Parts: sequence; structure tokens; C-alpha cells
Amino acid sequence: MADHAFHRPGPLKQTNKAHKTGRHRSKGAIDNALKGKVGLKAISHKHKLQQRKEQRRNQMNQLRKNKRDEVLQQKRKLGGQNTAPFLVCVLPMHEQIDANSAIAILQSCDSEIVVEKSPSGVVYINLPRFKQRFAFVMPPAGRGNELIVLDYLKVCDTTLMLTSAAFGDDEIFDRWGQRIFNMISAQGIPTPIVALMDLESINPKHRNSAKQAAQKFISKLLPEEKIMQLDTSAEGLNVMRRIGGQKKRVLHNVNNRPNLFGDIVEYVPNGEMGTLKVTGYLRGQSLNVNGLVHIPGLGDFQLGQVDAPPDPYKLDKSRDGESAEVRLLDRSDPAKQTSLQSENIPDPMDAEQTWPTEEEIEAAQKETKKTKLIKRVPKGYSEYQAAWIPDVEEVEGQDDEDDDADEDMSGEEEDEDFMSCDNKSFEDECEKRDSDTEEYLDSLSITSEAAVNDEKYDQQMDFQEERETLKKLQLARTDQLWPDEIDTPLDVPAHERFQKYRGLESFRTSPWDPKENLPSDYARIYQFKNFDRTKRRILAEAKEFEGIMPGLYITLHVINVPASRWSAFRSAHLSDNVIVYGLLPHEHQMCVMNVVLQRIPDSEVPLKSKEQLIIQCGYRRFVVNPIYSQHTNGDKHKFERFFRPYETVCATFYAPIQFPPAAVLAFKVNPDSSLALVARGRLLSCNPDRIVLKRVVLSGHPMRINRKSATIRYMFFYKEDVEYFKPVKLRTKCGRLGHIKESLGAHGHMKCYFDSQLRSYDTAFMYLYKRVFPKWNYEECLVRSAEHSRQEHLTEAHRNSKQLDDEAMEQ
Repeated sequence: MADHAFHRPGPLKQTNKAHKTGRHRSKGAIDNALKGKVGLKAISHKHKLQQRKEQRRNQMNQLRKNKRDEVLQQKRKLGGQNTAPFLVCVLPMHEQIDANSAIAILQSCDSEIVVEKSPSGVVYINLPRFKQRFAFVMPPAGRGNELIVLDYLKVCDTTLMLTSAAFGDDEIFDRWGQRIFNMISAQGIPTPIVALMDLESINPKHRNSAKQAAQKFISKLLPEEKIMQLDTSAEGLNVMRRIGGQKKRVLHNVNNRPNLFGDIVEYVPNGEMGTLKVTGYLRGQSLNVNGLVHIPGLGDFQLGQVDAPPDPYKLDKSRDGESAEVRLLDRSDPAKQTSLQSENIPDPMDAEQTWPTEEEIEAAQKETKKTKLIKRVPKGYSEYQAAWIPDVEEVEGQDDEDDDADEDMSGEEEDEDFMSCDNKSFEDECEKRDSDTEEYLDSLSITSEAAVNDEKYDQQMDFQEERETLKKLQLARTDQLWPDEIDTPLDVPAHERFQKYRGLESFRTSPWDPKENLPSDYARIYQFKNFDRTKRRILAEAKEFEGIMPGLYITLHVINVPASRWSAFRSAHLSDNVIVYGLLPHEHQMCVMNVVLQRIPDSEVPLKSKEQLIIQCGYRRFVVNPIYSQHTNGDKHKFERFFRPYETVCATFYAPIQFPPAAVLAFKVNPDSSLALVARGRLLSCNPDRIVLKRVVLSGHPMRINRKSATIRYMFFYKEDVEYFKPVKLRTKCGRLGHIKESLGAHGHMKCYFDSQLRSYDTAFMYLYKRVFPKWNYEECLVRSAEHSRQEHLTEAHRNSKQLDDEAMEQ
């Protein structure tokens, strides 16, 4: 065979570097590894349909057309001949503005306009030019009527805010206007329109500048709103065109439920109970006659039947072929009617019952022997006064149901001499000064006007409220400087004082069973397995339910309304209108409600946890004592003792179930019985499994430091406490972590190890946690009779005086 010659590269041959694909393999390497194999998912996966340009254009046109049809359908649900009219709330933003003058301008805006007025004061305006009809309501303005204004605005479609140019550029909104605007903006303003009146009454040279000043003021509050002028008929027609043609702002809390603004209200008594007939236009969603309804100020009730009287405010009554008789739309079925029971009735025998053993009986008897009767006598009481004070039973290892009393003692001891009215030396000094002053005035025969003015000023002030506010500010400041830090008691062992507390390795990751050691009140509430899923299902079912359709002029027969409550309601309300809300399923049952609250800038006094507030959540208004916790992610949330200004917290309390979204307003009663808005927020959930942990911080100081070990003192004062809290981790102010090694001596000194050497100025902390629950003190804001209110006032006064006496005895 012939020898074949092969080419061999020489030493100068160029060799290129191989391509580096980085951390991933190249496509060729993947194909070589697969060796032609194809994955099952790749075979079964449907190929994406590649649309051509014309198909994509047609698809976008269809989506655009569907969206336009949906918007037109929403617009046609209001203001037509067979639908509910536009409900407009005329709200003066100045106490001296008369809303009737604005209504008079709107009534004369067109020659063919038809104006009718209902017995309750609702003005119906039919405008044939626009083929629309409107209903104008005027809530009573002025101080003390803020809640009525809020109730009106919940069900209205448009808010016509009136202001005047006659009061100057600085008073576009007066003090009451600013106050009510803060409230309605927290609740949600339904489609605002701002009208400027009295512009024709000022100098023509200053009209443009006055309108610009008003627009500048409004732009700060409502940036997207353009102010309109309302002085002539033509300007009134422009306002009517604006109301009927603008895009409506949707308030989901009201739009997700049926609601009715009562135009005609009639009460038919039947003994102690009666039937309330409310006539008006149904709005929102369709109504279920077997469901419950809620009337603010009266409560929850059942429906007997729903009638359909002829609509007296139609545009063209001559073309109305309907009969003038009242038609029965639906009647409730007692078998399908929703019950008014709001609480679960627990069975006291529905638990494991075991007879105690002899050892447990002997242990209980020993604990009973430890019980001692003590009598706490306030300072300055005589023996006769002390004899009337009952004995207080106190058991060693006292219950720490409320730890705030122990935390407040430090500030009270310092001010005891100043605050006490029984200090004899203080009284003698005051009497001596008073006698000297009287002798001096008698000698000179002078009556000082300043003294008289000071006495009048002091009579108008509430110094008890000032002292309580000062004490609250001091406690909030102390808690802010040293959060959750308390002193270990000297007379009670720490393992007894903090027996309900436990340590956590990590607040974020350590487990805590939400069903552990629940209070007895949890047996009275209802709970969902998954609240969010239930909310989505119920809201979807409410939109698809085919009951009494919205837009009809109907009469609701609300049954079993107490006659005493109705008479008190009529005497307390300044308006003749009644607002009715249809409740969704489960919305009358009690649960644990969690709401997110944010303090408004106007309120500077901190709110203490468990302090009484008036909460308006959606369509309900009630009185509760909420507890506050941090609004954070995770399954555990730290308890907050104070709700400080400019902070955001989560408030927890017992209340009827309500499905979000819902606006939340928190009010506090002032000493002059007026309401002050202190916080605003939204409904978070109705979940009793939210874990709120109260933290207690025990502090100790290093006495000797030896590299990573140190001797800590002042954290405990008994050897048993050191052994009891040995497994709990220690933390220092400078960020060191450590643990207790052993006890030194019998007075609470302990040897601790840390991850690095301590500083001499460092402080060791031990964090202990306990789950806290809200108190069951829910009370619906219902109008009651005068006798019932007087009894409640006396009961509340007795409860407050008893609480003050208990605090005095503790001091």
C-alpha cells in the first residue's frame, strides 16, 4: 500500500480560545447530552397561536368596544326614566351659606324644568333637555351634625360643595368646613363638585383674583377638581350638565350592598313592636327579602315584604302605562329568613369534665390557706371611713390581667404629694394664704377684676381632664424612651409575677399556637376557615343574585321595630329621612375585627390601649375599647401600649363581621360632648387568629466583666427566678447575645455568657411575651329613650367612680 502523507500544523499555527458559556451549558452541549430525546412536557405543550396584525387589531377593537359598553351601561343605571335619579348632597362648607339659595338657582336653570318636593324635604328635578332627573338632599349643617352628614354622603352619588366669595380669600372653608372636609375625605367623597357663589356681589375688578384664590385653595384639597361658578341660571344649567355627565366615583363598600335613602317613612305600631315602612329608590346591588337590613341608629331587622308603588317622579307620566296600584314584589319566607342571632351560645357542658384527684384537692386547700384578706385604705381616711371599705381578697401569685397599673406606679409616687387633696400641710398653707389674702383685701376694700376673671376662667376649665391628659403624656413619653421596660418587683418573685409570659428564640420565626389558651369570649364569636376566599365568594354571589333589582321605587316593610326606640330616634334626629342598608350573609354575626388606623395630624394627645373610642366602620357605628398592635408582616404582632401621633397601627376589637373594602373613622368624645376625629384607616380582616403579643423587658446591669462572661444584677432578686428563666435568651443594648450560665448567691445575681465582651455601660435585657385579647365591650350606637339613657349614664358614672376609687386604693 502506498503511504499517505498527512498535513501537520507547524509551531506558528494560530489556535483560538474555546468559547466559555459561563455557568450554563451551551445549546450544543445540551443537545449532545439529550441524544435526541424530547421531554413529555414539550410534546404536550400547546403552541402559542401567532396572530397576524389584522387579528390583533380586531381583538383590541373588541376589547375597547366591550369596555365602552360597560361604561355606558354603568352610566345608564342612573338618572333615566326607569332608573334611580342622581342623588346629590348639597353641602355648604361655611355655616353662613344657605343651601336653599343654591337649590333655587338650580330650579330656575331651564324653562321646561319640573320640580317636585317630597314630604321629607328631598327636591326632585326633572330636566327634559338632558332626559335626566335629579334628587337633591340637604343635611342639617352646623356643629353637632357631622354624623348625619357622613350618613347622607354614604349613599349619595354626587357631592355639591358650596363656598362663597363674599367671605374673602382666607375663608373659602370656615372652621366647620375644614372639620367636616377632614371627616368626609377620610370616609370617601362621592364625585365632588365645588361651586363658588356670590361672585357677582363683589367688585368686577376683583372677581378674577377671587376666583383664582378659591381655585388655588381647592387645588390643594382636590387636585383634579375645577371650581364652578353658581350665581345665574346659565351657570346652574352648567352645574346640572356636570352632575349628569361626569364620571362617577365608586365607593365599593356601599356599591357592594343594596341601599335605600328613605323618601317617605311611616311607622305602624302594633303594641310594643311595629312595622316601619320606608319608601325610596333602591341602589347598589339587588335586595334579598329574606336577608337582614341595617338602619343606622336603630339596629338590624328583618323584612316582612317589599312593595312597588307607582313612581311619582317620572319624566313623562302621560306615557306611563303602569297601574296606579301598589304591587307586591316579594314576601319573606320564615323558613328561609336569616336569624337575628349575632352571637354563638356556648354550651358550658361541651368540654371535658374530670373529677379532681385527692392530690389536686389538697393542693387547692394549701393555696386557699395562703389567701389573705387585706384592706387598702386611701391616705387621709378616718377609722369610720375605713370601716366601710370592703376587704379585698388577694392571693399570692396575683393575676397580672392588666400590667399597666404596675408600670404607672413610678410616675404616681413622685406626684403623690402634689396630686393629693388630703395633705394637711398643704391645706394649712392654703388656708393661711387665703386668710392673709382676705385680710389684705378687707383692709384695702378693693375688688380685683383680675381675680373675678380668673375665677370665671377656672370655672370653665376641666382641671381633672387636664391632669389625666398630663399623666397620659408622661406615660407615653416614658414608654417611648424605654419601650416595654418595667422594673422587677421586689416583694413578689418574678416567676410568679410573670407566670403568663414566655421567652421566644425569635419573634419572627418561633411558633405560637393561635388556638392556645383562648378566652371564654372566643366561644361566642364566629370564624371563617379562609376569610379572603369567603369574601370573594360572597361578593361574587351578591352581584349575580337575582332579587329585587336596583333602580326600582319600592317600599320596605321592616318588622319588629320597638316603639320606644323609634320614638327616641324621631326625637333625636333633625331630619325625616331614614337610610337602610341590605346586609350580606354573616354580616350580623360577631367576630374579632382588625382595622388599620393612622393618626391624623390635628390630634396630638396619645391614645392609650383599651381607651374607649367611637368607631365608624363602613355602614356601622359603635363604641369599643380596642387594643393596638404593630401593622407588620408575619404571624405575630407586637402589642402597642400607646397610639401616638403620626403613627400607623392595627386596632383589634369585637364587632359584627363586615367584608372589606370599608373606610374606618375613629372618634373621641371631648369634654364638651363633641366628637373629635383622631384616626382614619381601613378594614383589614375579621380574623380571630391574629396573634397580638405583649412584651415585657426586664433589665439588668453588669457588675463584673471577664472577657465573654459577666455577672449581672438587678434583673432578679431571688435565686428561684434565675433558675426559672435560665432557658431565655439575653440581649444587650449594644447588640450582644447571651444566656444565663448559673446563679450566684441567693439574691438574684447570675453569671452570663455573651458572644463578645460587654462594655461597662452596656445593659442586659430579657424579652418576655404574653398573648393579649380585646375586652368584650362592644356597644352599638343606637338612639335610646331618655330614661334608658339616664340609667346608662348613672351606671357609667358609678363604674367610673368605682374605677377611680380602686386606683386611689392602689396608690
